[in-house]
Amino acid sequence: MSRRHFRGRRPLLAALAAGALIGTLGAAGPVTGDPAAAPVAAASAAVLDDTYYQDALGKSGEELKSALHTIISDQTKLSYSQVWEALKDTDEDPANSSNVVLLYTGRSQSKDSNGGGSGQWNREHVWAKSHGDFGTSTGPGTDIHHLRPTDVQVNSTRGNKDFDEGGSELSDAPGNFTDDDSFEPRDEVKGDVARMILYMAVRYEGNDSFPDLEPNDQVDNGSQPYMGKLSVLKQWSQEDPPDSFEQRRNDVIFEQYQHNRNPFIDHPEWVGEIW
Repeated sequence: MSRRHFRGRRPLLAALAAGALIGTLGAAGPVTGDPAAAPVAAASAAVLDDTYYQDALGKSGEELKSALHTIISDQTKLSYSQVWEALKDTDEDPANSSNVVLLYTGRSQSKDSNGGGSGQWNREHVWAKSHGDFGTSTGPGTDIHHLRPTDVQVNSTRGNKDFDEGGSELSDAPGNFTDDDSFEPRDEVKGDVARMILYMAVRYEGNDSFPDLEPNDQVDNGSQPYMGKLSVLKQWSQEDPPDSFEQRRNDVIFEQYQHNRNPFIDHPEWVGEIW
């Protein structure tokens, strides 16, 4: 495995800190709608391309996927218990530092209101852990790039369903829909969900004792290491580009926890280059 990106990590962290990336993006709207933030974001993207992503530039298809796999596989792994505290940082409400924002409902809720009870929030595996049967073992089961705080009841409703459009609207989470074999999240996080699923497909390729996770264009995948529906996920990624909350989350994971990034947040166009 190439270690070029690892050696460049500390200079990259320093450069991003100098640009005040997290402070700039933390409470703002999407970068595209914030002219003041755009120059900082553009400068930081250039730093990432010159350091972290240098081995992936100019590639496409399987060659790009392989290069990104090598880059993002260099990470610090968390235990499942450590995920609780990590999510309190990664998903912090920019308007209230005592709260986290729940993925499907969008509700701002106390960081301390976590657990398994009604009305609390828990840890949602966006790539359902039964799809590949990796459970909560250190690795894909604890990778916070796809673990998000969600309402306990809504998490249960989603279960291990694939993602697709359609179904009945959830009374306790308006804007989310579900049927027998799929779940459709609210519009504001459709792209987030897509990019998390595609990150998992690139990070876990079956060469590190974990299953080879891949998206496919179907639902009802059961325990197979597949997650759908790819055509819909690609559409969602285009329709809901990364916003400031998602970008800040990527930065916090990189700087404070796993020290790897979701490349599809930094380069959404790479979704189409690979799939």
